Amino acid sequence: MLIHPQIDPIALQIGPLKVYWYGLMYFFAFIAFIYLGKKQLKKIWWREIAENTLDDIFFYGALGVIIGGRLGYVLFYQPTYYLSNLDQVFAFWQGGMSFHGGFLGVLVSLIFVTKKYHISWLKLTDFIAPLIPLGLGFGRIGNFINQELWGRPTDVTWGIVFPLTDEIARHPSQLYQALFEGLFLFLILYLYSNKKRPTGSISALFLIFYGLFRFIVEFTREPDSFLGLLYLNLSMGQWLTIPMIGIGILMFIVTRNKI
Repeated sequence: MLIHPQIDPIALQIGPLKVYWYGLMYFFAFIAFIYLGKKQLKKIWWREIAENTLDDIFFYGALGVIIGGRLGYVLFYQPTYYLSNLDQVFAFWQGGMSFHGGFLGVLVSLIFVTKKYHISWLKLTDFIAPLIPLGLGFGRIGNFINQELWGRPTDVTWGIVFPLTDEIARHPSQLYQALFEGLFLFLILYLYSNKKRPTGSISALFLIFYGLFRFIVEFTREPDSFLGLLYLNLSMGQWLTIPMIGIGILMFIVTRNKI
């Protein structure tokens, strides 16, 4: 059994200015996105995507993450509560974001970029798919530092006690997600996209492997207290990944021979 190192959530403080580790994780995600995006643009099969397109992708994508993530949480996790408390729907400062909602928000927001630059929507999603996982990984590391979204109780030797939660050894599910949804997913997509692929196939692999990794790791993650486990003892996160996996497999089959 290990004890969480209880890292100070403030990474740096200069006078009244405080820089939080969680904010730094978003900064690292942004740097990784821009760096990898510019590297991708050097490949001839992305020649129709101009470099200044990256700025718009990031801007509209960020809006999609924030708005979609919040609405996804409201609709997927606590619809009854927010239906009775409409004034709380956009109370972002109280917490409550959904990856799946943010993901849908990004997909919708990219429509604006495709119309502005006259790029195929699937071509654009293929382009950004390898740029996303490292950002997801940084976010999960931020969750670990903040002692949030912890895992289920366990007796494995690497179980960690999160003192801000309780004295029970738990799976460090945030680190599992950082490894699988972050590093491993990045390597799969980045290596696969290192040659010209059928349009839509890179996006399909993102759906398949993110869905699989999330589904598996959810078995070690503590479900939301207000929801618990749902039908077949699966969490809400697992139920939301099943359509992703199914759509991804179908997309990959349909697009695999179309270059």
